[in-house]
Amino acid sequence: MSLVEYSVKDGIAIFELNDPPANTYTYEMMQELDHCILKARMDEKAHVIILTGKGDKFFSAGANIKMLATANPVFKYYFCLHANETLTRLEQTPKLVIAALNGHTVGGGLEIALAADIRLAKKDAGKVGLPEVTLGVLPGTGGTQRLGRLVGKSRAIEMMATGKLFSFEEGQTLGIVNHVLEANGFWEKVMEYARQFTPPNKASKAVGRIKRSVCSGVEVPFSEGLAIERELQQQLFMSEDAKEGLNAYVEKRQPIFKGQ
Repeated sequence: MSLVEYSVKDGIAIFELNDPPANTYTYEMMQELDHCILKARMDEKAHVIILTGKGDKFFSAGANIKMLATANPVFKYYFCLHANETLTRLEQTPKLVIAALNGHTVGGGLEIALAADIRLAKKDAGKVGLPEVTLGVLPGTGGTQRLGRLVGKSRAIEMMATGKLFSFEEGQTLGIVNHVLEANGFWEKVMEYARQFTPPNKASKAVGRIKRSVCSGVEVPFSEGLAIERELQQQLFMSEDAKEGLNAYVEKRQPIFKGQ
């Protein structure tokens, strides 16, 4: 049994965390997630990535507590290091990543979702939050860094220090969740949302480079961010989709993009 199932449909690579009911992650699951990320990078049929959880109760409840309770400190350190590297790889992949929050998304589960570009949540299906403080630890899979960048330092510190959990609707107000979708037909709505970023609807290469420019650019001084933007723009100027987009504009027609 795969701990992360990989499939491609309609130009969308789907990663499904597969250890129900809570989809807690272990070192083995993180290794499989890392493999799926690399596979999707090289998969020319995959223009967008959706990450979701098996079942309807949890996206993920985070790291497997039983595993952490029995592991020695050295293993825990390298487990966190590998998780950091895996989620950074996901974040830096030049393809749009959508986290479909089909259930509770807490602890390390939210940390995984924070490495996605867009988070879509199922209405009334669960809560989000980083409650690691209740275990006497901090969010160690990038949570302290990504949440602070997403909602601001003060709000992030308060959320993590209290360990409070929020409904998806509250999460949307806080800026953690982009959209809350109706529970009925949730998956179909997620796929419909994702398809707008795939060819022929959008130039998926441009979408991916927008993501890279933002993710990399905000971490460096402004002048260096502009340099990253210029270099990525130059790559796009040489693409077939840029030629198609410009020609379609001049000819006053809808462009037909190919993701090339």
